[in-house]
Amino acid sequence: MKKILIGIGLILIVALGAFFGPKLYASLTQKSLGSEAVKSETIDEDHAIATFAGGCFWCMEPPFEKLDGVYSVISGYTGGEEKNPTYDEVSSQQTGHVEAVQIEYDPEVITYEQLLKVFWRQIDPTDAGGQFVDRGPQYVSGIYYHNEEQMKTVQKSKKELEDSGRFDGEIVTEIQPAKTFYKAEEYHQDYYKKNKLSYKFYRSNSGRDDFLDEAWGDDRHIELKTNSLYPSFTDDELKEKLTDIQYKVTQEDATEEAFKNEYWDNKEEGIYVDVVSGEPLFSSKDKYKSGTGWPSFTKPLVEDNIVEVEDRSWFTVRTEVRSKHADSHLGHVFDDGPKPTGLRYCMNSAALRFVPKNELEEQGYGEFLSQF
Repeated sequence: MKKILIGIGLILIVALGAFFGPKLYASLTQKSLGSEAVKSETIDEDHAIATFAGGCFWCMEPPFEKLDGVYSVISGYTGGEEKNPTYDEVSSQQTGHVEAVQIEYDPEVITYEQLLKVFWRQIDPTDAGGQFVDRGPQYVSGIYYHNEEQMKTVQKSKKELEDSGRFDGEIVTEIQPAKTFYKAEEYHQDYYKKNKLSYKFYRSNSGRDDFLDEAWGDDRHIELKTNSLYPSFTDDELKEKLTDIQYKVTQEDATEEAFKNEYWDNKEEGIYVDVVSGEPLFSSKDKYKSGTGWPSFTKPLVEDNIVEVEDRSWFTVRTEVRSKHADSHLGHVFDDGPKPTGLRYCMNSAALRFVPKNELEEQGYGEFLSQF
């Protein structure tokens, strides 16, 4: 009987998610513990802050997180007066806050003007009642500037959009000085990565992509010229650059076959880099035979190039590993590895490119020669 009840419960969970929609479903199944205030000013010459509202904050994280020069993108609430609002309070319009994202970035790599260009391509700037399927004042679009320089850049950017004639209606996106930004509950952070199926369902039914494709056409995905060490590619370029399995693993989060991949039994000395961007990820010094059929490592070579994300797909909780600059899906990390870390970074060979020790200098990775 218990097994039957569990099975019925799982069916009901899936049904509720589909019937209510992910936004309401999240509020029904997750406890709102309130938000926390985040520092909302320029930190130093290498760290600046930008704050944008564009409707559902789940949809506003992905386009900025993939940009070179962006350190982090936080979903949260701003614009209202109430301290530490909860998602339920904001959703029921009790606080005057809007859903927003706060972006920490390196202005030496990517400019505020470039961030604005990406922002305009995510929203309907003529809609004063919300954004797409999400209606209400908590979903309006807005730009919250942090200093006079940002304010002038916003005004210039808005005028350029108005003069372009791309939209028939008036540009009503709010432009205001930044107020306290409150980080939303943890289950909202990187929702598109943690809950891929429900996010895909929500996004495809929100009307956002249909509108943006019609409004911007081929100009929707702009190429930003930055000073990053690592190149970025359009989706068409990736399909040309990568093999089928490399594309499926890195871009669609697939898993290659165990024992039938390039590096699972590679014993040569060298380092492993991201197959898309070339950013260094792991060293053969930390590789070990795990018996799983995939290349396994006890630790990263460059920790800053590794991003760990909670993965709730397939009715389980795992820790996904992605690359920082290319945002490639690499694999997962588990706590059943050997000493000294006790970790097993179980990677897909298709997400990696091996650089042999004797080619490190030639390929621009000479700084790692001392490891060997």
